[in-house]
Amino acid sequence: MFYRVSTAVISPSLINDLGFTNAQLSDLAAVFFYAFALSQLPIGVALDRVGARITMAFLALAAVGGALLFATGSTPAHLVVARVFLGIGMSGNLMVVLALLATWFPVNRFAFLSGLVVAVGVLGDLLAATPLALLSLSIGWRASFLVFAAINAIVVGTLLFVMRDHPPGHSPAPSEKQSLFGGLAELAKMYSYWAISLGSFVRYGYFAALRALWAGPFLIYGLGLGEIAASNALLIMGVGYMVGLPLGGSLSDSVLRSRKQIVLGSLVASCFVTLSFVWLAPSTPLWYVLLVFFVLGVMSAPGQIMYAHIKELLPPSMVARAITAVNLFTVLGAGVMTQLLGLVIEAEPSRLSGPDDFRSLWYVGVAALVIVSILYSFVPDSRALKKKDA
Repeated sequence: MFYRVSTAVISPSLINDLGFTNAQLSDLAAVFFYAFALSQLPIGVALDRVGARITMAFLALAAVGGALLFATGSTPAHLVVARVFLGIGMSGNLMVVLALLATWFPVNRFAFLSGLVVAVGVLGDLLAATPLALLSLSIGWRASFLVFAAINAIVVGTLLFVMRDHPPGHSPAPSEKQSLFGGLAELAKMYSYWAISLGSFVRYGYFAALRALWAGPFLIYGLGLGEIAASNALLIMGVGYMVGLPLGGSLSDSVLRSRKQIVLGSLVASCFVTLSFVWLAPSTPLWYVLLVFFVLGVMSAPGQIMYAHIKELLPPSMVARAITAVNLFTVLGAGVMTQLLGLVIEAEPSRLSGPDDFRSLWYVGVAALVIVSILYSFVPDSRALKKKDA
């Protein structure tokens, strides 16, 4: 999560030091997500064939190498290549851990532990806000990435030292060999799959595009905030996302007992919050700016429930492929939305001087959120929670 969004905070330094343009900044943020997304299916095969430990070892080489390459990059193209390696290196972190949890722990602890992993991951998002800004101001962005490359190497080295694919004495059952694309044709015929996938594409894609890149320039060049104040707003946005994860899940599971109501409500609410960015100005009180960013983070988080929604609309034989396919759209959304927002900002970074230069960001976001909200409204709600009550 740190590597995903770190470009937002250091974007002014990249503009000043290496002369990044809007298009190059978009490419820099987006290629991480493209590399991440395209690695998903190969990682699934690797986990099946060689296990979590060897898979993580090879991915760690790409991750640490990418961080070192980023820290020493001398041109925009050099840094883009480094982000590709970072995307590949980070692409298996969650899948590897989920595979280990499924092997080492009983099924009635899997949901709690996997949720805990996601929550800890969001701490990386927070680390890439104010802490990174302070470190970058103190020692520079290059030295900062050298520090995180070292931390990355220590963490992965420790993990590889203690990690074992299976508990002692456990003999894993041979996995059923299936085609990577088996069942995808049937999935492609389902309206619910496409509506949920596109909803996740826009929901997370727009949030990630702002959090990973475009919110930083808006706060600094549009609202005239200093780097620390802007980083605080990004930090608050990440806190909102962290709060929204368990809050949305609890409302869905225990209060409303509905997947559709929570997801659709969050999409509609995100439309209104995004529209409110149009009226932010340099004279807007800082507390209100922070509040808007916090609420947007909260409203973006319940999209995680989309995975539960698609799972409960399908027979068990299709669930794994459906969730993987939705996740592919989710990660691709981050890359595509990042580049799309870069295209709609006409002025180059050096010429951005006020909130009016960023209005197209909000109009595109509102339009996309309205479209997927309408599409999602026709998806049937899950009946799994209702059946459980009965």
